[in-house]
Amino acid sequence: MVLKVVIEPSEEGGFTVWVPALPGCVSEGETKDEAVQNIREAIELYLEPVEDDVAASPDAEELEIAV
Repeated sequence: MVLKVVIEPSEEGGFTVWVPALPGCVSEGETKDEAVQNIREAIELYLEPVEDDVAASPDAEELEIAV
């Protein structure tokens, strides 16, 4: 999966990085490289399914799709 991220200097120093396609997915780092590494981890956590959040009915069908 390829996602566009926006990286910008932070007012406090370092860099803030966010993902326009994933609302609320934001991270930061002291350097651009650190900020990019941190947003990769944030994206993985953002997209990770949480079993407790999935409440499907007994009739539900589960599918996997590639994006």
